[in-house]
Amino acid sequence: MRATVYVEGGGDGKLLRTTCRIAFIKFFAAAGLAGRLPKVVACGGRDGAYRDFHDAVESNTDQGRAVFLLVDSEAPVTNSEPWQHLKDCDGWKRPPTAAADSAHLMVQCMEAWFYADKGALEGFFRGGFNASALPGNPNIEDIPKEDVLNGLKAATHQSKKGRYHKGSHSFEILQRLDPNKVTAASSHARRLVEALRNALSG
Repeated sequence: MRATVYVEGGGDGKLLRTTCRIAFIKFFAAAGLAGRLPKVVACGGRDGAYRDFHDAVESNTDQGRAVFLLVDSEAPVTNSEPWQHLKDCDGWKRPPTAAADSAHLMVQCMEAWFYADKGALEGFFRGGFNASALPGNPNIEDIPKEDVLNGLKAATHQSKKGRYHKGSHSFEILQRLDPNKVTAASSHARRLVEALRNALSG
């Protein structure tokens, strides 16, 4: 079976969307999916990701392709079912033809994954990176999105690459992460990798 992941990220620019797509592909390859990688579609904002996913599911006539949605949760996740979280927070409904496990969340945002591999962060920003400025909660999914982003800015404001910037830094960091560390720290990231592995091995 094949799989396509419609992911939030990349903004409106073609170059950044390409960088986003490549970063997720490298992350999935490092997670052990290198032999049979999913197709990644960078959709810009979260509304665009849901819209593109919805259109793809509704028009999908390829029974050999699984279709997934991957977006930031934007808030704490109190429901074990991602589609229920997305319905409660965004008003999004699971398309009738979409699989029950087709929605996946980066909790509470993609940058929370960076906290699982602080060595990769330090290696990227090089000199001047201050890891002690990051929130110390080991449960990265419990750290509010605002605190995740503010912590990154505080830890990097004296780094050689400058203060963290979502557009120019985020996907370069993503492709440096150790997926084993990310999936160990994030149950939702682990659920995503397992769902892709199951789909691609089918």
